[in-house]
Amino acid sequence: MAAYCSYQDRCHQEVEQKMRDFLLIPEAKEEILLYLMRENYLNEERFARSYIRGKFYIKSWGRNKIRNHLKFKGVPEKLINSCFDEIDDADYEKTLLKIYEQYYARQTGKEYQKKSKTTKYLLGRGFEYEEILKVSG
Repeated sequence: MAAYCSYQDRCHQEVEQKMRDFLLIPEAKEEILLYLMRENYLNEERFARSYIRGKFYIKSWGRNKIRNHLKFKGVPEKLINSCFDEIDDADYEKTLLKIYEQYYARQTGKEYQKKSKTTKYLLGRGFEYEEILKVSG
C-alpha cells in the first residue's frame, strides 16, 4: 500500500477501495491506514492540493468541476475550500479568457448563439457563471 501511495498522491477513499480489493480484515485495514498516515504516505491535504493544481493547470478545469470531483472522492468541503489557494486568480482569469476565445472562434451562427454555446461549454468545464460573464463582457 505504501508503494501505491508513493506512486501518486491518493485520497483515503482510493486507498480504502484498493484495500477492499485485497479483501483484508477490518483491523488490518485500520492498521495500514494509520501507518500510511503516520509515515505521511497518505495525506489528504497534499492530495487535494496536487489534485487541484493538476486539474486546473493541466486539464483547465474550473473550480466547480474540481470541487465536485473532490467531494465525490470524499474530501471534506472545508479542506477543499482551504486548498483552492493553489490556483492563482490571475492564472484562472487568463485560462478562462483563453478557453472562451478559442471556443467562441470555432462557433457558427449569430452572435448571441455563439455566446450562449460558449457559456454553456465553460459551465460544463466547471467555471463559475459570474466569471464567464466577466470575460464575455
